[in-house]
Amino acid sequence: MATVTVSPIHFEDYSGPQFERLVFAYHVRAGWSDLIWHGQSGGDQGRDISGIELFDGQPPRKTVIQCANRDTLTLAKAKGDMTKAVKAAAGTPDAFKFVSRGAVSDTGRIRIGQAAASLGIAHVTIWSGVEFEENLRLRAEFLLHRFVQGIEFPDAETEIRKFVDDFTDLSDADALQLMAAVFDRPAFRTPFQQESSLPDFKQAVEDTIGALNTGVWRTREGNEIRRIPSIHHLQDQRIQAVLANVVRQVDELRRIFVTRLKDGEIRHCGCGQAKCPTYMLTDRVADELDEARRRILTTFRSVHSSFNVSLL
Repeated sequence: MATVTVSPIHFEDYSGPQFERLVFAYHVRAGWSDLIWHGQSGGDQGRDISGIELFDGQPPRKTVIQCANRDTLTLAKAKGDMTKAVKAAAGTPDAFKFVSRGAVSDTGRIRIGQAAASLGIAHVTIWSGVEFEENLRLRAEFLLHRFVQGIEFPDAETEIRKFVDDFTDLSDADALQLMAAVFDRPAFRTPFQQESSLPDFKQAVEDTIGALNTGVWRTREGNEIRRIPSIHHLQDQRIQAVLANVVRQVDELRRIFVTRLKDGEIRHCGCGQAKCPTYMLTDRVADELDEARRRILTTFRSVHSSFNVSLL
């Protein structure tokens, strides 16, 4: 089943609140935690939205998201918003993110980054309208379809969350697109060598099995990244059967790792440091694990042709 595409998106045809609803809904879909839509009630203090961006294996970032529903994101506008946010009661955020409907020049990005650094903001992300659309297509294309087709997004935060996590009208193609994200991580992309860094590899594999079976995708630390469709949301019985096979193959990858760890073909490097992530593998086991991962990725690709995750 082919994914329906919508292009181009004219964000200028939509009001500021509509644009903010879409930005908020996207970040709910992308798995951000503690999201608050300040712009709903006015007096946002330079913060349309705030939340915590979670990373797999990296510290989370307390982030302010500012929606710039205008043709140009100026330095004065960006600096003013960041200054107000820094002075707000919540204090200086770890990061600031601008989502603009218009284009942003390289020079503008550099100057906004410099302004952020002068205010003590360590990280700045700037999305133009094109970049926002690309990320919507990658992680939440069904939201983009609803938005363009005129389906009204709810006003309340709680209702938007329900709206975002409603997979009942999702096609199998769109569901597979969302499920594919669980494989786009080092545990499935990095080839094994005789000496490999394997921090929490087994946990990452187990989390993948859980995400496919339940729709709850977590970081290695146990924090929920986002909700995705599970294999039970798939309508086509053939596709559902293929995904059940993928789950079995991922479990086989886990069992190979555990077994080879027990029989000594995978062993700690011997440096004596308890938290050292380096392990030694025989050539045979490295090949065995790589082949197991290729089978997983090939099987998933058999029902989702645009799937582009492969061993590096």
